[in-house]
Amino acid sequence: MEQTTVGTSIDGLASGLNTTAIIDSLIAVEGLPQQQLKAKAAANQSMIAALQGLNTRLTLLNSSATAMARPGATNLFTVVTNNPALTATASTSAAPGSVDLTVSQLSSTKVGVTEAFTSWPTDASGNPVHLTLVDKSGKATEITPSSTSLDDVVTAINAAGGGATAMKVPAGNGTYRLQLTSTTAGAAGDFKAYQGTAAEVTAGTAPDMFAQPTAAVIKPAQDATAVLYAGTAAQQTITSSTNTFKEVLPGLSITATAVTTTPATITVTSDTAGTSKQAADLVKAVNDVLGFISDSAAVATTSSSAGTTAAKGGIFTGNYAIRSVSAAVTEAVVAPINGKSPAEYGIIIEKDGSFTYNADKFAAAMAADPAATQNALSTISTRVADATKKMTDSISGTVPQLVKGRNSEVSDLNKQIASWDTRLANRRETLRAMYNNMESLLGTFKAQASWLSGQLASLTAPASNS
Repeated sequence: MEQTTVGTSIDGLASGLNTTAIIDSLIAVEGLPQQQLKAKAAANQSMIAALQGLNTRLTLLNSSATAMARPGATNLFTVVTNNPALTATASTSAAPGSVDLTVSQLSSTKVGVTEAFTSWPTDASGNPVHLTLVDKSGKATEITPSSTSLDDVVTAINAAGGGATAMKVPAGNGTYRLQLTSTTAGAAGDFKAYQGTAAEVTAGTAPDMFAQPTAAVIKPAQDATAVLYAGTAAQQTITSSTNTFKEVLPGLSITATAVTTTPATITVTSDTAGTSKQAADLVKAVNDVLGFISDSAAVATTSSSAGTTAAKGGIFTGNYAIRSVSAAVTEAVVAPINGKSPAEYGIIIEKDGSFTYNADKFAAAMAADPAATQNALSTISTRVADATKKMTDSISGTVPQLVKGRNSEVSDLNKQIASWDTRLANRRETLRAMYNNMESLLGTFKAQASWLSGQLASLTAPASNS
């Protein structure tokens, strides 16, 4: 019976050799170029990870520096009020100073409720009575409910956009009131509600819904009012549709939660501590970038048991592009501002290339010339923001371009590695077939040798007795 040859074999049936191990050794030698490609791809992946880590730090630095570089961003203020009913905030356009203010009235949005209904009334023809809302400007919005259901009336009012919204409120014994609320805050949101058409309102025949015996205006539409310079010839009243009075002083907004009976004093002062923290945070972010580069470029020395030493560079060692990044960030910080060193404002470069921040020096500079100190910090931030933008831009940035180049190289290497996988697999099959053939031939030779030995033995054996 004819035997079928398969692609696998059992080692050394005829030769006694471990042919699998022999083939594996030969493939390992022939695959050395592929191992070199794999090592190069792994090195590139390590470099990509390091570059991405650097880009993350540069992006954070750019974000911080960009925020500080905005006009007035370093012009910080602290606001204090001597009345808990008032809170205040100062923008970067503010200036140190104080103001006395008395809040005489808080703002409110108009809220009114109608008399109680079991259902919406009908006119002489049996259709639901129309409603008309008239806003502060005199504009009338006529509303036609789809039925006498109070829910349908609420839906119609809310869909009309007449300056008020409605809701149904239980009034007891199966009756309900309509509660109408202005959609605009303050006095500008005042409105009136009539039971009737717009023409009837004009004619004066439509009833005022809030003037009925059991109806009421719960809250009037009014602006908040406050008085400046009370009791002086300069006394003036300011108003706001909300309870926040904006630009009472340049950049100063004041919010009231209650009426005040006596003037409250609001004081704005420069926030030196806040500006100092900005400077400290910027130096920290710069050091994070420079420290990462320095650590990744450091050369490590190791000693063997035999007493020999060896030096191994970091992943960024000798990388000119990365050295350029470090130099550009350093230059952006250390360059003079109007002929003065950043050290005069507390930002000091050390021998190892890192920076330290001296809060006392910064505070002294702020006390001597706050405008110049804030300008210096803004200038440094602008330079750092510009430099890091060039490094991190997703299209043209230095670091993303380096990552893109490495990714392209890894892609090419992976294609070569895959090609070697195919080449080595084919080579393994060739070697397996060769050794299988060798085993088959050896098996045949052994069988022939055994037969010949038997034949020779029979020729030389003594004849048997008859």
